[in-house]
Amino acid sequence: MKKFIAGLMVAVVLGGATLPAMAINDQRGGVMGFIAGCCFGIRAGAAYNDGKDIHWREWCGLIPYVGIVFSIWNGIDGASGLQTKDYAQKYGATYY
Repeated sequence: MKKFIAGLMVAVVLGGATLPAMAINDQRGGVMGFIAGCCFGIRAGAAYNDGKDIHWREWCGLIPYVGIVFSIWNGIDGASGLQTKDYAQKYGATYY
């Protein structure tokens, strides 16, 4: 088990060292770009690399069971017809 954990730590360190080299934008991409794309989808990853930040409601979706509540909340907002410009006005242009 100790060898597995040590190997996993080495993989994380090496992955963190190589992921920033893959970024197109020097200030974005890297590990956070990977997390944005992996956890929140391709649109969120691209928006993060374009300079947008990840909204706190998106982070809450990663928490087991709590994520269901926020998914329903997001669904209600989507059903009400909210658009990106509405979110930008409500939360700020750095998110949307």
